[in-house]
Amino acid sequence: MKKEVVFKMVFKTALPILVALGVMALIVAVMIGMFAEKISPSATAPVQRTLSPERSVELGEIYEVEKEYFAEAVGTLRAATRTEIAPRILAPIDRIHVKAGDLVKQGDVLVQLDPRDIRSRLEQVRSALESAVTSLKHAESDLERDTRLHAERILPTMKFEQSKTNVELARSQVRQAEQAVAEAEVNLSFAEILAPQDGMIVDRLAEPGDTAQPGVPLLVLYDPGSLRLEAPVMENLAIKLRVGERLTVHIDAVERDVEARVDEIVPQAEAASRSFLVKVALTDAQGLYEGMFGRMRIPSGVRRHLCLPTAAIQKLGQLQFVDVVAEDGRTLERRFITTGRFGSPYQVEVLSGLEAGERVVLYDPPDAAPEGNL
Repeated sequence: MKKEVVFKMVFKTALPILVALGVMALIVAVMIGMFAEKISPSATAPVQRTLSPERSVELGEIYEVEKEYFAEAVGTLRAATRTEIAPRILAPIDRIHVKAGDLVKQGDVLVQLDPRDIRSRLEQVRSALESAVTSLKHAESDLERDTRLHAERILPTMKFEQSKTNVELARSQVRQAEQAVAEAEVNLSFAEILAPQDGMIVDRLAEPGDTAQPGVPLLVLYDPGSLRLEAPVMENLAIKLRVGERLTVHIDAVERDVEARVDEIVPQAEAASRSFLVKVALTDAQGLYEGMFGRMRIPSGVRRHLCLPTAAIQKLGQLQFVDVVAEDGRTLERRFITTGRFGSPYQVEVLSGLEAGERVVLYDPPDAAPEGNL
């Protein structure tokens, strides 16, 4: 009795589950087409697509081209001629006539130092020179007298030799005074600091009232016409470059290409980056400034590839295909292709699916190719 009760309980519990599994199996069978009529593969003939002689269709030809490719080396514009202008004397700064960004010509006055101390020193050495010249004249006069007296045997030889020594000493003092005057005059000329060359002031490091010290820069000047792009170039490309070779430099800030000439290749590779520092001089630096970012375009080789008119390309999702005209000139073959880079807005590189000399149908607009005869 107990077994029958247990069996009935198990049956009542499992029955709904079995029914549900059966229904699911039936649904799956319907979805995979187990009860649908099968159509033999040979029942449908492929559609033959041909060119219709009544319709005018534009054709394009696949042709092979050679294209030179370039590698880019990024760098910074720097001036080949850059000068730090420093005083040669210690003196207070009286005036600075230029500021950053000013263009100057060679010989223009840039900085005026206070000349009062130098002029005072000049006056002192000039007075010392006058005194030395007067002493020399007296010594020469005494020597002339003593020479006459010595010839008459009136003046002892020792006194005569002393007179000659006095003249030599006076002449030496005159020469020293003349050198001191010349030095003071040169120092006075240093009170005006002149531009050593044409160029642009890029930095001002002092202000009026500061004390100028010898060798400490006051201004920084560079020649804009000497701008060069300095960039590290991979060693496999750098070893092929030659001094004087023409390259193209692109300046991103002004969106401009500038012709350049290889000016210098530093003959030492950087071990970390395996590159050489290459400096190219710009032929036209108008509107460019030191520190700008630039790209050096270096020839990296020539590559041959097939070129396809973009008007021939049709798309199906992510797939691309074209209609190729067979050798008989009428039959069309739909062929899937792989494309690469654009050579122009209307030409694209073909990586696979076509060969040079084949003709394809051009559609306008693209993707509007009808089915059947064209």
